[in-house]
Amino acid sequence: MRVEAGPPKGSSPRVEPPPPSSIADEPPSGWRLWMLAMRPRTLTIAVAPVIAGAGWAWAEFAAIRPLPLLVALLAALLIQAGTNLWNDLGDSLRGGDQPMRQGPPRVTALGWASPERVRRAALCCFALAGLGGLYLGYVGGWPILALGAASLVAGWGYSGGPRPIAYTPLGEVFVVAFFGIGAVCGIVWLMADMVSWRSVVLGIAIGLPAAGVLMANNYRDLEHDRMVGRRTLAIRLGTESSKLAYAVFVLAPFPLLLVPAMPGGAWLTLLAAPWALKLLLAFATTPRGPAFNALLAGTARYQLLLAVLLGVGVSL
Repeated sequence: MRVEAGPPKGSSPRVEPPPPSSIADEPPSGWRLWMLAMRPRTLTIAVAPVIAGAGWAWAEFAAIRPLPLLVALLAALLIQAGTNLWNDLGDSLRGGDQPMRQGPPRVTALGWASPERVRRAALCCFALAGLGGLYLGYVGGWPILALGAASLVAGWGYSGGPRPIAYTPLGEVFVVAFFGIGAVCGIVWLMADMVSWRSVVLGIAIGLPAAGVLMANNYRDLEHDRMVGRRTLAIRLGTESSKLAYAVFVLAPFPLLLVPAMPGGAWLTLLAAPWALKLLLAFATTPRGPAFNALLAGTARYQLLLAVLLGVGVSL
């Protein structure tokens, strides 16, 4: 999700692959610019816990509320999009988007959108998510209001404030907490007005692959992040231990979901095991750099597949 190098002075920026995309001589504009800035390949991280939580609420409590579910999905997408925009802005202002970055382009660093425009877009996403959160709070009460407020603050604090979470080893913990436990338990509560300890286990299982997405991102840019002062978990662990951590993030959902206390339909998630093994092999053998972008996107798709299989399995 980064750019290989800045354009020569006086020339138009050129986006480098991978992931595969059309190479444009001119920067994108209009909705294409904002879709690029919101990083659509990572938005599935917000969708997966909603799918899993809804399936779990139906399986465990026979409860479903279509309108709150739809609003929760839109709010989750807006929070994720706002977090990505704020990260685009924050990294640029802090000097984190240097030429050594290996991912797709960042619109602020490349000058495709001014910092003020990106800031307004991020705040707009957070504001719309907040409006949805007010409705969800009306439906689900103070626990949902508290969770929504914490999610908005965390979305801002991931790249903003005096000590951004993205610059510390706590990024993966943040992801599991908010895109796993918080999101899944929040959906279950919205559907059924209650949660169980099994909902928390499910949240951890769905959040771990999302942490794997972040680990792939930070492992790819390990040298660059160290140069700009980040202290991510990948930097703290080093290359070999980072591979082990990624393996845990990808494989741990299976034993968590297949313990006897969980619904029997969770066995359907085993269909995702070949994909998980393919990701582990790719992480271990792919050189760090732009080629890792495909692995990052594949990890996000793996999490979504896991959530869909789980939701279908337990619902049936």
